[in-house]
Amino acid sequence: MPGTIPPFRADHVGSLLRPMELREARAARAAGTMSDEALRAIEDRCIIDVVAQQKAIGLKAVTDGEFRRAFWHFDFLAKLGGVDMYESDQGIQFKGGQTKAYGLKVTDRISYKPHPFVQDFAFLAANAQGAVPKITIPSPSVLHFRGGRRAVDSHTYPEMDGFFADLGEAYAAAVADFAGVGCRYLQLDEVNIAYLCDPEQIAGLKARGEETEGLLGKYATLINRAIDARPKDMVVSMHLCRGNFRSMHIASGGYDPVAEVLFNGINVDAYFMEYDDERSGSFAPLRFLPKGKTVVLGLVTSKRGDLETKELLKRRLDEAAKYAPLDQLAVSPQCGFASTEEGNTLTVEEQWAKLSRCVEVAQEVWQSL
Repeated sequence: MPGTIPPFRADHVGSLLRPMELREARAARAAGTMSDEALRAIEDRCIIDVVAQQKAIGLKAVTDGEFRRAFWHFDFLAKLGGVDMYESDQGIQFKGGQTKAYGLKVTDRISYKPHPFVQDFAFLAANAQGAVPKITIPSPSVLHFRGGRRAVDSHTYPEMDGFFADLGEAYAAAVADFAGVGCRYLQLDEVNIAYLCDPEQIAGLKARGEETEGLLGKYATLINRAIDARPKDMVVSMHLCRGNFRSMHIASGGYDPVAEVLFNGINVDAYFMEYDDERSGSFAPLRFLPKGKTVVLGLVTSKRGDLETKELLKRRLDEAAKYAPLDQLAVSPQCGFASTEEGNTLTVEEQWAKLSRCVEVAQEVWQSL
């Protein structure tokens, strides 16, 4: 439960705004005027600094801010065997704009091979300064939801059951690899289950020929295969949101259609749940939360710079506690601050003020972190 093992009473999703030095270095590397080694050295230094900042405001779990990534999802998935990243005709459509135009396709049997994220985590763990290091990776469902049947080579996988089976096996190997270097706090970023709460997203899946009936169950089975062999002392959390790119979103809809399976059919230990505005619906789905699991309520928005008052956050926690015990709740921002390297439209100072506010509220509500 919070206070002794992750997630903590005040926690955060993972990504943080990139410092200007890092943004300039990544641009120089893309332009061919900086070596991989020089970029890595700058990333290392920026990660050490951002870990120190997280600790300084009182957070007990730290991430590397996803500073080595361009995207929250593509960077991990493109390094799986059989998966290729390519320049597409258009980016992912948000309410108000598109991401850079990239996509993923499955061209061969999906497999796990030594992944650079494992050593990235090892660096974070070696520099966590006494805090608990957390690694964030996309949920395996992302590889299906983004492209579906059309993005999967039909000769390699004439039936999608083989695709899901191999994907689950590859993720299970990745989880084992993270565990082998000491990871005991792993987060799956699972936006797609939240998207299944939006009729517009369901219609989009059907329009491209996907079978949506039973899709939630397939995703639950896939995720469970990925994590069920984890060490007993590894905490796996799941983050749910409705899109986050330069402060824009994709989907809307409360968790009601997925709540029973989400809380009782998926074997994660905790949930980071977006709850910063009306798009997330009510707290009523929390009534399905079983004993022994934790929900970290994303009451603080990462999309805007205005700072939530402590009174507002406490009132929202009181509302949530009508449906789930307060002892099984915690508080965080609703999403990361930079799901892509561009980051959301708020300042670094506003980011730290919001994370500090989570710490302040946790201390006052639970008398601990």
